Amino acid sequence: MFIEVLKSKIHRVSVTQANLQYIGSITIDEALMEAANIIENEKVQVVDVDNGERLETYVIKGERNSGCICLNGPAARKVVVGDTVIIMSYASMDFDEAKSFKPTVIFPDTNTNKLL
Repeated sequence: MFIEVLKSKIHRVSVTQANLQYIGSITIDEALMEAANIIENEKVQVVDVDNGERLETYVIKGERNSGCICLNGPAARKVVVGDTVIIMSYASMDFDEAKSFKPTVIFPDTNTNKLL
């Protein structure tokens, strides 16, 4: 049996941009992606702490060390620049493997979105 478990989490970063005219996705600072073990085009869930919105999209690599967290396309309607979000990805794995799996969780500075 396979189950989905948390693989990666960027805990509490600030939305820096919302671009309604882009085709879709979330742009994330490349340094944050690497630290959280998230790759480009990976499916993520975004949870807005300020308004309770939850959405799924895919990741686009942003400029390294820019602090960029940009919701693009329709997702831009779900957030406001300055909102705090949590970004999570999940993995499917064997039930026994999942029991010992440890997700990668990072806690960037919420004012700058930079790694501490």
